[in-house]
Amino acid sequence: MTRILLAILVLRISAQIPSSDTSNDILLDKIDSLVHQGQLVAAESAAREYARAHTNSADSHFTLGYVLFLQSRAKESLAEYTEGAKYRVPGARDLKVVASDYVILGDFSDADKWFSKVVEWNPQDVQAWYDLGRTKYNENRFDEAIDAFKKVLQLDPANVKAEDNLGLSYGALGNNEEAIAAYQRAIALQEKSTDKDTNKNPGPYLDYGSLLVDDNRVDEALPLLTQAAALSPGDFRMHRALGKAYAHSNQTAKAREELEKAVKLAPGDAPVHFMLAQVYRKLGLTAQAKAENETYSKLTGTGSAPEK
Repeated sequence: MTRILLAILVLRISAQIPSSDTSNDILLDKIDSLVHQGQLVAAESAAREYARAHTNSADSHFTLGYVLFLQSRAKESLAEYTEGAKYRVPGARDLKVVASDYVILGDFSDADKWFSKVVEWNPQDVQAWYDLGRTKYNENRFDEAIDAFKKVLQLDPANVKAEDNLGLSYGALGNNEEAIAAYQRAIALQEKSTDKDTNKNPGPYLDYGSLLVDDNRVDEALPLLTQAAALSPGDFRMHRALGKAYAHSNQTAKAREELEKAVKLAPGDAPVHFMLAQVYRKLGLTAQAKAENETYSKLTGTGSAPEK
């Protein structure tokens, strides 16, 4: 799953239970409560009951659509929003969910269309601008992504994720100087924060460090990637990037340690198996290298691992 999809699954969309002339309905209040408690199966059951009782109500379908979105059931969610739209025009909050459904489905063109409509209707919506930027990035429309992330930063100058993604967008265009400047600003924002390390975003450290590794500046990258792994030890990407950096600096034992952690956390990630096979080969562990190559081949459907 791509990074953008992982990000979308944890979108910070506020509760979307619609308000209407039935807002005092006991069942609607129950759905709202269940959503906030994270009891989504029960919320879906209540939402379906509500929809049956209000067949011709847009809000009943939008409510059910939102609950289905929270379960990543995008096609079913979209069907409910489509049905609800027969009875009234969806609002900006409704369209945020619709756009996010399209992201889950990998349809970034339609996601772009609806996030663009949301920010047109509500240009002060920071999260919608961020989501639009991520969508543009995933469409490889990097200049437009940069514009969206800059808009986020106009509205919220301390937004670490926007600075980090601004760096990614500049990096995708090969503008490494601007990318590094954005990563450094993101890190500086976090260093000024009074939040504990557990609340800090590892993204800027990971992305900055990865860029430096690709630029053969491994000594500068290692402290950043070490920090990223410390902030998010359960994320295989941190260990994969750190293992790659150690491998590039011929610290083979450390590379093995980090890549083995990455494999354990994400056994279905093909590149990490290939990287670990290379490290095992350098260590003279022929049988382990062969096993990792075979796993890589099974995951990618190729006959053998590519040459480095």
